[in-house]
Amino acid sequence: MTGKTHRQDFKAYAADYGQRYGILIALVLVCVALSVANEFFLTQRNIINVLRQASINGILAIGMTFVILTRGIDLSVGSVVALAGVVSASFATTSATAGIAGAPYGFYIAISIGILVGMAAGWINGILVAYFNVPAFVTTLGMLSAARGLTLLYTGGRPVPSLTPEYRYVGTGDVFGIPMPIILFAVVFIAAFLVLSSTRFGRHVYAAGGNPHAARVSGINVKRVRMMVYVISGALAGLAGMILAARTGSALPQAGIAYELDAIAAVVIGGTSLSGGVGRVTGTLIGALLISVVNNGLDLMGVESYYQQVIKGMLIVAAVMLDQARHKHA
Repeated sequence: MTGKTHRQDFKAYAADYGQRYGILIALVLVCVALSVANEFFLTQRNIINVLRQASINGILAIGMTFVILTRGIDLSVGSVVALAGVVSASFATTSATAGIAGAPYGFYIAISIGILVGMAAGWINGILVAYFNVPAFVTTLGMLSAARGLTLLYTGGRPVPSLTPEYRYVGTGDVFGIPMPIILFAVVFIAAFLVLSSTRFGRHVYAAGGNPHAARVSGINVKRVRMMVYVISGALAGLAGMILAARTGSALPQAGIAYELDAIAAVVIGGTSLSGGVGRVTGTLIGALLISVVNNGLDLMGVESYYQQVIKGMLIVAAVMLDQARHKHA
């Protein structure tokens, strides 16, 4: 009887250990395999490149984590990336044909406008989901189309070029050799980690997703929490849009296509439950890094992008199946 109890305890411990550190172990194993398969993988230049590539998706995924923790979904972030990018860039371009009044505004004005555009899109999503009870899938799918349409209308389908050096620094500059996109990603991660782990709002996010009825009974304004997570997601999509525009040197109206899929993949692979209330932003960080590592490794080995999408799809399905299995045995 005692032996059976010990075996049960070991299985429970192993399952808990796998849930906590499985994604990290997977990331380490993939890195080891790629370092053996390709000599350039572990070079400093390539590691910086991996982190730079992960930064935009990571920022989007952190915003998506807030949304999914409340049992929601945000399919609009890719289009909001494009919309915020072109609007913000139009205030920081020296091109008379693409800018506002033909002259660049101050750096902080351009950045603030990009964030506000993203927040506005998120606010609309949040209002419809939280206060009008429109399903999140439908609401954000509509915003995906509307934001893309507004982007094309705003630019006439043309890119916004000739960005000012100050604006481009957000995407191409560095501090002590560390690229700005990586620094911004780290700042967003630390802020999100502190909010979710150490603030009342963070506890309310988990409560609103875990058991909305109990949260309401305990005095939590669930509707306000649900609205705010979409505002956060929109604001981070705006930031990601500006980083992308600054990196490429021009804001493209076609930017951000399918970015929402990578963000959702990073969140789900990182262990955040689609049922809400369970997940950590550290898991999202590792999920974003895993996707970037896999993409980078396949690029180094000359694997076509089509196969990369197939592998990414398989990772998403496997992560969802694992999530369902955890809930079944919980």
